Amino acid sequence: MRGLKNKNVVVTGGASGIGQATAKRFLEEDCKVCILDRDASALAGIDSVLPGLSAAIEADVSDLEQVQAAIGQAAESMGSIDVLINNAGISIRHDFLDITADEWDRVLDVNLKGVFYVAQTVARHMVERGSGVILNTASTAGTTGYPHYADYSASKGGVIALTYAMALELAPTVRVNAVSPGYVLTPMQRAEYSDAMLDAVNRKIPLGRHGKPEEIAALYAFLASEDAAFATGQVYNMDGAETTGGLCSQWTHD
Repeated sequence: MRGLKNKNVVVTGGASGIGQATAKRFLEEDCKVCILDRDASALAGIDSVLPGLSAAIEADVSDLEQVQAAIGQAAESMGSIDVLINNAGISIRHDFLDITADEWDRVLDVNLKGVFYVAQTVARHMVERGSGVILNTASTAGTTGYPHYADYSASKGGVIALTYAMALELAPTVRVNAVSPGYVLTPMQRAEYSDAMLDAVNRKIPLGRHGKPEEIAALYAFLASEDAAFATGQVYNMDGAETTGGLCSQWTHD
């Protein structure tokens, strides 16, 4: 991608799934990359998966003090921050009537408050420097109803609204977009779904399969590059046309 070489990139939730694939893609684009993740065990072996990282920092994005310390460490290790992939997120699959107050708070604290904390901290740095790109991970669940994910959907709808507001306020200095993946086969998704459930989902997606983390990473690389210099204030779905057909409830490959 044009204009990515030597850029300094921070990826939250970078130790696994979409975050790890995105960090890998930016390293392949000759960027400096720092990842943030709260999973100490995943970070312990990350150098073998992502050789060449500038730093792998343990931080919980729902804790403002940890965020500020981690972003300061990332900026110091790379010299500055040009691109933020604001990706950390969790999900808890529950029926709406069974969601507890603690579970609601956990999901919203990471997926929405955490996105806000990281975005605001990095945006202040970027505005002071005079340029930057912030890309938030939303979800098709933020704009389309999904059963068993009321808290997750609420958090991702909030990320989308936050993205729009940030793009307006931070222009023209900082470009802000969101990526809304559909079903992507990540460790988080695999932990929640049986083989039969995955197969049922695949039959509702016109492309007939889950997305790959590397495919979402490629979209992030494009949106961060100079090829996307006029792109801001947008949400980009990447879902194999799943939502194009209203979740394709009648779609079948049989």
